[in-house]
Amino acid sequence: MIDLTRLVLPHGITLSCRSAGEKGRPVLVFLHGFPEAAFVWDELLIHFAKPENGGYRCVAPNLRGFEQSSAPTDVSAYRPKHLVQDIAALITLEGGQIECLVAHDWGGAVAWNLAASQPQLIKKLAILNSPHPGTFLRELQHSPTQQTASAYMNFLIRPDAEKLLAEDDFRRLFEFFMPFSSVKGTKGPRVAPGWLTDAVRAQYRDVWQRGLTGPLNFYRASPLRPGPDIAKLVIPRALLDVQLRTLVIWGMGDIALPPGLLDGLEAFVPRMELQRIEGATHWLIHEQPALVAQHLQRFLAS
Repeated sequence: MIDLTRLVLPHGITLSCRSAGEKGRPVLVFLHGFPEAAFVWDELLIHFAKPENGGYRCVAPNLRGFEQSSAPTDVSAYRPKHLVQDIAALITLEGGQIECLVAHDWGGAVAWNLAASQPQLIKKLAILNSPHPGTFLRELQHSPTQQTASAYMNFLIRPDAEKLLAEDDFRRLFEFFMPFSSVKGTKGPRVAPGWLTDAVRAQYRDVWQRGLTGPLNFYRASPLRPGPDIAKLVIPRALLDVQLRTLVIWGMGDIALPPGLLDGLEAFVPRMELQRIEGATHWLIHEQPALVAQHLQRFLAS
C-alpha cells in the first residue's frame, strides 16, 4: 500500500511524498524526473518494502514545483543548491543517513549534486538515465550529437512553454514518451508505448493540471543547456567527484541522452558499476520495472 503525506521541511518547503514500508527500517529515497512525478516509483516502493526484498522504508517525494509540493514563483528558487537542500532535509528527517538514493532524469541531477556535496547522508547511489554534470557539460560543449539531442531544452524555457504544452490535452508532453515508428529508415508516426495506458495517462494528466511552471523552472534555472553561454561554463571539480558506491543503469535507446555521456564517467565516479539495458529508452522505469528492481536488489545486497 502507498501512503500519501505532506512533509514540511525546516526551511519552509513542503514536499508531497509517497511511501511504503515501516518507519524505523533502513531507508531508500527515490527521486523522479521531468515530466514525471513521484507516482512513477510506486511499483518499486511496494517491491522494496516487502520483507523478502529487504523490508525497506521507501520514500518518493515530489520535487519542489511538482504535484502538491511547494512551487516557488522565483526561477532562482530552482537552482541546484535549493533542490539539494530539499532532499538533504528530507533525508535528515528520515533518520540522517539512507541506504540508497535512487534517482532518474532531473532527480538524478539532484542526486549527483547531493552525493558530491554531502556524501555522509547516503550509503549508496543508484542513477537511472541521468547524466553526470561533468560528462554532460563536456558533451554539450563539444558533441554536436548531444547539442542536437538537448535542443528541446530551449523550447522548455520559452515564456509560452506552459501554454503550448497544455494544448490539445497535453499532446506535446505525451509525445515525450512516444518514439517515432520506423518506416523504411525514416521517421514515421509517433507510436504510444504499451505502458502508456489510459490509467497512466490519467495519472500524468492529474499532475500536469496542477501546474507546469514549477517543473519548467528546473530548465530555466539550469545553465546546463545548449546555447552560447555553455562554452564558458566551468563546474568546480569538488562538485563533480562522487566517491560513493554507485550503480548506473542506462537505457541505451535514450534519444535525449545518448550513450556518449557514459564515456569517461569513471573518472568522476571511481566506484561505479554500469548496467547498460539494450532496448530500453529514457523511460525504463515504466518499460522494465522488474529488470530495474533486479539490478537494484543485487546492488543493495552487495
